[in-house]
Amino acid sequence: MSLQARFKDELKESIKAKDAARTGAIRIMIGEFQRLPTKELSDDQVVAVIKKLIKSEKELLAVSGQGPSEYLAILEGYLPKQATAEEIRAYIGDSIDLKSFKTPMQAMRPIMAHFGAAADGNMVKAILAEFA
Repeated sequence: MSLQARFKDELKESIKAKDAARTGAIRIMIGEFQRLPTKELSDDQVVAVIKKLIKSEKELLAVSGQGPSEYLAILEGYLPKQATAEEIRAYIGDSIDLKSFKTPMQAMRPIMAHFGAAADGNMVKAILAEFA
């Protein structure tokens, strides 16, 4: 079952459970999916939309000075398990020859290609900055 189809099922379940916060969050995500030109999204595209919503919510909370919201927690619950800094460092040490790049930051593309949605770009950037 695709991630997008999973949201439709979870929307029905949250409505039956009368979980207003989860229902609202899922409806917002489904609305974002429907705004895209393609109606059938890959799981990577769905994760990208969720990350965009999380970024937007974090920026809103930073401006308002509020702490983390329940909406943010619900969104983050749908992201795949994130790679840890140690896993990223181990991959870099085992698979990436940083000497073949002019700067360590140029290794960002193959690292992100390997980890995909499971790695936070800012964390990878910070790790690569350690090698500079």
